[in-house]
Amino acid sequence: MKNKIIFMISNFEKVFLLVILSITISSNFSNAQPTKNALPDFIDIVEKADPSVVNIRTTATVLVRENGAGNNDPYELFRWFFGPDLHIPGMPQPPRRQYSPKSEERTIPRGLGSGFFISSDGYILTNNHVVDDATEIIVTLTDGREFKAKVIGKDERTDIALLKIDEKGMVPLVIGDPKILKKGEWVLAIGSPFGLDSTVTSGIISAIGRDTGDYLPFIQTDVAVNPGNSGGPLLNLSGEVIGVNSQIISRSGGFMGISLAIPIDEAMHVAQQLRLTGKIIRGRIGVQISEVSKEVAKTLGLSKSEGALVSSIELYGPAEQAGVQGGDVILKFNNELIKRWSDLPRIVGQTKPGMYCDLEIWRRGKIINLSVKVEEVSSEKLKTGYPNSSSKKYPEEKNILGLGILDISNEKKSEMRIKGGVEISHVYGPAIKANLQVGDIILVINNFDINNVQHFEKILEKLDKTKSVALLVRRGDQMQWVPIHLSSKK
Repeated sequence: MKNKIIFMISNFEKVFLLVILSITISSNFSNAQPTKNALPDFIDIVEKADPSVVNIRTTATVLVRENGAGNNDPYELFRWFFGPDLHIPGMPQPPRRQYSPKSEERTIPRGLGSGFFISSDGYILTNNHVVDDATEIIVTLTDGREFKAKVIGKDERTDIALLKIDEKGMVPLVIGDPKILKKGEWVLAIGSPFGLDSTVTSGIISAIGRDTGDYLPFIQTDVAVNPGNSGGPLLNLSGEVIGVNSQIISRSGGFMGISLAIPIDEAMHVAQQLRLTGKIIRGRIGVQISEVSKEVAKTLGLSKSEGALVSSIELYGPAEQAGVQGGDVILKFNNELIKRWSDLPRIVGQTKPGMYCDLEIWRRGKIINLSVKVEEVSSEKLKTGYPNSSSKKYPEEKNILGLGILDISNEKKSEMRIKGGVEISHVYGPAIKANLQVGDIILVINNFDINNVQHFEKILEKLDKTKSVALLVRRGDQMQWVPIHLSSKK
């Protein structure tokens, strides 16, 4: 009996321990699993951020036809569509109708957009295209209050505008750091798509630093953004604004899964200048640039396809005075690495005019350090371009690149401000595939400057015929490195 009782207790203990263990494992699993797979909860973020987002609507004054019986005149109807200087051949030209200034103007709704407060005293950040050419700007808060807004400044190049309403006690959004963003991170947008104010949409970051050819790189997301969302904030899971929703890529005009936002650090840099001066002052060094392809980087001896290729230099501009040459690859500006060629205009543009900045340049297989004085961007046209002149014809020489080449006269060299090079007289074979053209000037082959035809042929003979060759080619006032594959047949 005693032994039997001990056995029963022992079994009970086993069952009890199993139950406790099961509950513990289940509890741990239930606590860990949602953090990995559950969708984020945006409720708290939206409740805090929503009061900071505003609806923006604008009006514009347009010219309209004068009311009256004269509107049925077919001449006036055609002038309305095609302009006041319309003349129909074969028909007598009727006298032009006189309009009174008052009857030609009408205020109409122009557009809708979004914005958000960046300070408690009423400063609002939005897109330039939301308020551009607006006669009146009305800002509506989430509590229904409306204010007329004043444009403090706007910048078309970055598509940023700074507005101000005469009210205090606003709730500004917390500014985040877009430099720590990662692809796949959850984000959400708040705005007024199609005028539906305070609309929230969510998604993930699809790409960072998306280069679309615009002045600034974008944050790409799959957050639903439509007309009216422009100027609204892109928020992270901490409720911080990390971007200004600006564009969509679409074939229909509506959202198709790709939206683009301006990084908030770039937008705030512009906003600060607009707040202080009402305009943007940008720096320049007087160069035109292009991309460094992987093939060109390899033939030039660069480890990576980074930097900005100098394709044209402004005559007597800052870069030329600093010693920059066509075909140089700018690797660093003011100790900041140029990872993509499009980084250079942004970095230079943000530099205060008058500053001397260091340039790190790759030229002919080695690093060269220069110092350039940054100038202010002005509306004056760049002094690029050189007049063409006929060069003296020398006997044509063909080579394994598929080129007929000529020496260049001293007169033409002087006009083009070059010391050497050869001119292409005709192309065939590999040169055609490389898109070289008659009249192009070859200045450099790989990392060797070219003096004349004889020098060009000597350098070509020493090259490894199994590898590609990079030619620094000048066409008009533009320079470009062109990779070309050597042919074994002459």
